[in-house]
Amino acid sequence: MTDHLIDIQLDDTGLPDPTPEIEQERRVAIFDLIEHNSFALPARDGQTPPPGPYKLALSIADRRLVLSVATKDDAPVTAHHLSLSPFRQVVRDYFQICEAYFDAVKHLPPSQIEAIDMGRRGIHNEGARILTERLEGKIETDHDTARRLFTLICVLHFKG
Repeated sequence: MTDHLIDIQLDDTGLPDPTPEIEQERRVAIFDLIEHNSFALPARDGQTPPPGPYKLALSIADRRLVLSVATKDDAPVTAHHLSLSPFRQVVRDYFQICEAYFDAVKHLPPSQIEAIDMGRRGIHNEGARILTERLEGKIETDHDTARRLFTLICVLHFKG
């Protein structure tokens, strides 16, 4: 299978140091993505992209999410710049529910933790849906890949 990612880099230059929880979310998302993902570049404007596997670099520049894709040999393939506006509310909601979840794990019984985690998954799914819509015609992913990429987008939004 060539339609997948073999490397993911985050440019977090200028961001505050992440909390241990945020750093853990980042590590798990990248590990899970490398282990299993679906990432394809469709033909655009009559041009067929080089086959994968691909490397992905995520960053924020000029208040836009930048997804830079390269071949396994580091040859640039494409870069997509997406407005962050559609993500703002769901990222804010995701951070709030993650904070509640991390606190709950320390103090609440399993049934309440489970309820908060269900809410967290719902917000995560919404973020993945928005990302999939924003990437339509540019990058094709499955739902699990979009969810993990959304986690990394949230990491890039971390303000301390």
